[in-house]
Amino acid sequence: LPAAEKIIAGEPKQQIWEHFSNSNRVFHTGVWQSEVGKWQVNYSEDEYCLILAGVSIVTDADGNANTVKAGDQFVIPAGFSGTWEVVETTRKVYVMY
Repeated sequence: LPAAEKIIAGEPKQQIWEHFSNSNRVFHTGVWQSEVGKWQVNYSEDEYCLILAGVSIVTDADGNANTVKAGDQFVIPAGFSGTWEVVETTRKVYVMY
């Protein structure tokens, strides 16, 4: 689960299958999955995402919402803040630096 103070709705249980982290722990890749829910996000790293399954809505601090689903690829830049809402259990490949 995200930190309790960040959860806005639901009980978004999450799983991570880390495939690789480099020796100085600044580059990471793997698969992430979350159940339905909504929480606040604040990104300190750049993250590439490839949605494998499900539907989520990523909304920035200004209220601009982007719905993402299986097959979608996008980058969330370091410094991004807003919310991540899982509408249908979502699984993604992530690459963070």
